[in-house]
Amino acid sequence: MLKEFKEFALKGNMVDLAIGIIIGAAFSGLVQSMVKDLIMPVVGVLTGGVDFTNKFFALSGTVTSPSLEAAREQGAVVAYGNFLTLLINFTIVAFVLFMIVKGMNRLKRQEEEKPAEVAEVPAEQALLTEIRDLLVAQRADARREPTRFGSFGDGL
Repeated sequence: MLKEFKEFALKGNMVDLAIGIIIGAAFSGLVQSMVKDLIMPVVGVLTGGVDFTNKFFALSGTVTSPSLEAAREQGAVVAYGNFLTLLINFTIVAFVLFMIVKGMNRLKRQEEEKPAEVAEVPAEQALLTEIRDLLVAQRADARREPTRFGSFGDGL
């Protein structure tokens, strides 16, 4: 049973999947930082300094706090700013993954379009092939052109 588990755990697909998950988690952190630290401040400047992460509207009349965390403690709120931030995050991740897949497909097509490299034939083999082709051509000519005394194989 231990041997079977070892074979299962060390299969190429399993290791590739684990690597993909780890890289995906690191990539997710990178994209979240890019959205939070680079894109959202620019969006905030373009919208007049609005911080989307703290935007919400109250569903209850008891909510009076201007901060999202305190408002959540007071009652039901819809945090649309957080949703917009996550939507931008998702869009960026989807676009980057699209560009990666598009690049990989382009490379794959280029590999498929490459003509197969012809192996170089040694000089001796090329010479023998040429001699063979000449002999075949001579036999074909001899069969087509009968001599004055008849065809070559008739005998005298």
